[in-house]
Amino acid sequence: MTTDGDQRPPAAPSSGLLIVICGLPGSGKTTKAKEVVAQRRGLRLGPDEWMTALGVSLWDAAMRERVEVLQWSLAKELLLLGNTVIVEWGTWARSERDALRLRARELGAAVHLIYLDAPDEELWRRIHERAMEDPPIQRLDIDRWRRHFEAPDEQEIGLYDALPPSL
Repeated sequence: MTTDGDQRPPAAPSSGLLIVICGLPGSGKTTKAKEVVAQRRGLRLGPDEWMTALGVSLWDAAMRERVEVLQWSLAKELLLLGNTVIVEWGTWARSERDALRLRARELGAAVHLIYLDAPDEELWRRIHERAMEDPPIQRLDIDRWRRHFEAPDEQEIGLYDALPPSL
């Protein structure tokens, strides 16, 4: 047990793997998640695509929460079966990342964290280029989000299983 109470059960050959991809909009979470899926042959879970398929506004926070709860239910089943699950929810707060890590470990899964960052101008360029939000994201939104985002520090990163060089 680590100092923050994190349980690290020994990994069994059939243990699942949860990969949490963390970052602001435009940081490359979906692109990275698709690369990881190709390498690990896992299932990628991101609320934006589900919400778009359901015809729901990406700004609908209550629906986003419901979609993430549903996705986590699916993720738990897959992890218990020894599969790889890639979550690209943004996970802006450390408490969100801690909850995912601890719940996955309770299931006997290994957990990796991939943190993606990009300069604000690059975030804006990517967001503007994809133009998928309605109403559109404004440049000032990035400044506001940056102030609320809790980037993982070295201490937090140390709570996760080490990333293989291929990721």
